[in-house]
Amino acid sequence: MKLSRAISCLFSINSCSMTPTKRPLKNLIIRQYVKELHTYHIRDESYSGPVQQRLLSLLLKQPTRCQCLQIHSQFITTGLHQCKIDNTGMMIWNMLLREYSLDNFPEEALELYKQMKETLASSYSSSLADSFTYSFLLKACASSHQPIKGNQVHAHIFKVGFGFHLYVQTALVNMYSICGCLGEAKRVFYEMPERNSVSWNSMITGLTNWGELNMAQALFDDMPNRTVVSWTVMIDGYTRMNRPLESLIYFCKMLVEDGIKPNEITILAIFPAISNLGLLEFCQSIHAYSEKNGFMASEIRITNSLIDAYAKCGCIESAFRVFEEVSTERRSLVSWTSIISVFAMHGMAEEAVKWFEEMEKIGLRPNRITFLGVLNACSHGGLVNEGLKFFYKMVSEYGVVPDIKHYGCLIDMLGRAGRLDEAEKMVLKVPKDVINVVVWRILLGACSFHGNVDMGERVMRKILEMERGYGGDYVLLSNIFSSVGRYEDAERVRRLMDERNAFKIPGLSLI
Repeated sequence: MKLSRAISCLFSINSCSMTPTKRPLKNLIIRQYVKELHTYHIRDESYSGPVQQRLLSLLLKQPTRCQCLQIHSQFITTGLHQCKIDNTGMMIWNMLLREYSLDNFPEEALELYKQMKETLASSYSSSLADSFTYSFLLKACASSHQPIKGNQVHAHIFKVGFGFHLYVQTALVNMYSICGCLGEAKRVFYEMPERNSVSWNSMITGLTNWGELNMAQALFDDMPNRTVVSWTVMIDGYTRMNRPLESLIYFCKMLVEDGIKPNEITILAIFPAISNLGLLEFCQSIHAYSEKNGFMASEIRITNSLIDAYAKCGCIESAFRVFEEVSTERRSLVSWTSIISVFAMHGMAEEAVKWFEEMEKIGLRPNRITFLGVLNACSHGGLVNEGLKFFYKMVSEYGVVPDIKHYGCLIDMLGRAGRLDEAEKMVLKVPKDVINVVVWRILLGACSFHGNVDMGERVMRKILEMERGYGGDYVLLSNIFSSVGRYEDAERVRRLMDERNAFKIPGLSLI
């Protein structure tokens, strides 16, 4: 009677009808019935098929890692994994594999596959493993950057007859590309009897991700049916390699040559190029296109990128207008950080502080990048006391561990204000595993600006202990001596610079 009740209750639960607030209750009920079913499963295996399928399909509607681990555990402890596997059972194995591989738990996926192989071998069901099984497994190898394990899976794939399956070969190309094995990826790609757009895009993506843009471009030119994904990969590749002009050229070619309209991802890929080149009119065109196609309403990242792009194109009014048009509920931490950084970039320190405090009022916790923005604003705006307050609040109230950039901002801020003793004390407080020559150079620059000879000499000795080859350091110290009339010492430093072949990066001009 208990068994019948447990099974009927289990089968009566409809996960689709459960509201999010009731899902924890559903999982509790399922775990309770699993315990009862485990007892009866040992005595009566006729129930194992329907029970395992219903149980797993319920939990896999909206799985979390915790749920997957529970399923996996129940699968093993109840002995359900030892039952003969049919097509539905195989689908359940694949669903578990998929969840582990897509949710960034590759080790669990590989362990699951090991158990799955043993089960398939013992039940003489090895032929039930399909292309999805191996694709998910290769995804796990890629996520964990295990090319050797991936190579072993590749060998096994050939052994079981999936070596020339399109879906599996595409997964192999993707796995080898992510792991940086471009030679293997190209070999698999060129051995494919047929290729679809996903195969081409996987290979091109792999090449661009590893900076092989010339090879990617050649492959892209040979591609028979280029899609918006193909164009986006190339645009993003050039953007990431700091070649904004080529990125923009590809964007225009996509529109003119192939007549393909950019999607949200394409727009996100082109924004850094626009910002880098400072093309305000292009930025305005992309803004209008995004509005017209509903991208602004559906993708907050486009709004955030647009704020940043307008600011870097010098149009702070447009950047702020875009920010204001977003409702408070939709503004992400990135949105707030962007507008704070915009004001910092344009020397509007008080505005940056104001919006930082507005963000705090709505209960949003700033992160290290947000604090970097407001510290920069305080540094360039001369708001020393406010900057110190934010720095100590970052550490004590929000538990953010400062990195070298935060310390650099603080030292620069104190140095600009002429509070050199405090700046030097702050440099000495920087943890040894964080400090580098840059913070000492910031302090040396402040000594040069304020003509502090004694501290300048002291700081220069510290710099030379860490690095002797940068000519700019010698020039600064020489200038400090010159500013107080110690011309012989200035000349001595210049000679020392020449003797040590210290270099100084020359200035450049577009004229």
